[in-house]
Amino acid sequence: MGLLRRGRNRPGTLRAATSGDVDHLREFIRSRQGVEAYLEPRTAVTDTTVVLVAADGEWTRRRVSDTHAAESLAKKHAIPLYDAVKVGYPQRMRDWTARRKESGGRSFGGSDGVPS
Repeated sequence: MGLLRRGRNRPGTLRAATSGDVDHLREFIRSRQGVEAYLEPRTAVTDTTVVLVAADGEWTRRRVSDTHAAESLAKKHAIPLYDAVKVGYPQRMRDWTARRKESGGRSFGGSDGVPS
């Protein structure tokens, strides 16, 4: 399966990854140093997602169609991919979010303004 899933979003259904989601992930990887990927499994309320964390702790989250899509993205861009359930998130991610909150930035994290 590829990075995207096509289909209509209906009330009560999960939103699938879009080309905008994939483009955002690619741009984040391209424009930051030391990016690592953390795979988050599908849940009852969220489809499969990837959190990208840069060396300075800046992070972003977007949907991907499935685990294979996340693996493909990480391999193509030569970045490590971790299972967030098994390894958790790096401290630098929490530190970055805390610094943003202290400086009056958005209190919900993510470099892109999407609530975490």
